Amino acid sequence: MEVDHVAAVPAPVADASHPSRAPFFRYKDVIEEGDLVITYLSQDLMSSIVIDATKTCNNKYGSFSHKDMIGKKYGSKVISKNGKFMHLLFPTPELWTLVLPHRTQILYQPDISFISSYLDLTPGKKMIESGTGSGSFSHSIARSLAPNGHLYSFEYHENRFKQASAEFKSHGIDHLVTVQHRDVCANGFGLNDEVNAVFLDLPSPWEAVGSAKAAFKQNIVGKLCSFSPCIEQVQRTCLALSEHGFTDIIMFEVLVRNHNLRSEPLPTIQTAIQRHANQIAAKDEHEAKKQELRKLQHQQQQQQQQQQQQQQQPELEPSQSPSGSPPSKRARTTAPESDDMKTEIAAGDESQAPQVAAEATAETDLSLRKLTVEELHFRHVTRTPETCRGHTSYLTFATFMPDLSETNDVKPVE
Repeated sequence: MEVDHVAAVPAPVADASHPSRAPFFRYKDVIEEGDLVITYLSQDLMSSIVIDATKTCNNKYGSFSHKDMIGKKYGSKVISKNGKFMHLLFPTPELWTLVLPHRTQILYQPDISFISSYLDLTPGKKMIESGTGSGSFSHSIARSLAPNGHLYSFEYHENRFKQASAEFKSHGIDHLVTVQHRDVCANGFGLNDEVNAVFLDLPSPWEAVGSAKAAFKQNIVGKLCSFSPCIEQVQRTCLALSEHGFTDIIMFEVLVRNHNLRSEPLPTIQTAIQRHANQIAAKDEHEAKKQELRKLQHQQQQQQQQQQQQQQQPELEPSQSPSGSPPSKRARTTAPESDDMKTEIAAGDESQAPQVAAEATAETDLSLRKLTVEELHFRHVTRTPETCRGHTSYLTFATFMPDLSETNDVKPVE
């Protein structure tokens, strides 16, 4: 793609007299005609609308007339004819990231905030972004650099370049962001000794490292970040950074894990002691029943062994003993246990176990019922989900150090 060399572009001057020049950064209370509004239905269901008195917002919660929204304050609740409602929120870079039209894969706030912190972005600094994409990163960075900083954004795709330019103008941040249609991997950035930081979101970021080095202010320390989804891209980028003299090369991976907060009643000391005592009593009772059952099983095994031994002996005449003399009779001291008696004992064990458990539960419930609402104490606990959002991309950071051999006018990081 043939692109003419572009020199350092001066930042456009903001028209401070225009009341809605920067709606994303200059908060206002009342919604007016032509304002951008974020409609909030739920945490996972939001959208953006531009207020037009002749239009109606239709969603699964009903129909909402734009005319009824004019004059309301941001944060207000509007109700549809079927009784459902939504909230009208002021547009911020965080909310815009969640509702913007996706022209490319975008960066979300966990990555954006980490990048902004590590690049030390503050008002008044100048920065390069390549490529522009859907503009999610651009909106957040423009707020970080405002009011007198500037973001130079580069996009090689012509349609995305035009859409981003129109979007920045309609959102009132075109005085903070300059978008250029340019293939920086082939033609460079066209900037020299101009910026404090560089962000690369490119298929081949290593091809733009040399041009990025020239774009840094040569008498102060600068920071660079490369956003790449594949580890092979990270490896080649690190090699290029090292070859061009960058230092402090390091890579991070940002993973998000949500902590859900909720309240639960905290039992009193008396309730906890009673519950613990009931659990111990139920456990002891259960162990006693198990001992009785094992004893009964042992007796049954002994009786079976005796019966087997008697069956193995040869049958003799009733009137004779093994020695030929009449059999002697012995008085029976214990009565044999019948099958009915065994069944009765087993049934008794099984019927008593639930009764003991029920009594323990009743005691626990009784101790809980004694508590009043005033006596209950609550504690806050957090729970993490079993699954979390996975890998997005790797963030590679590096530091540009000025050449001390060429100049003595070296300044610290601004």
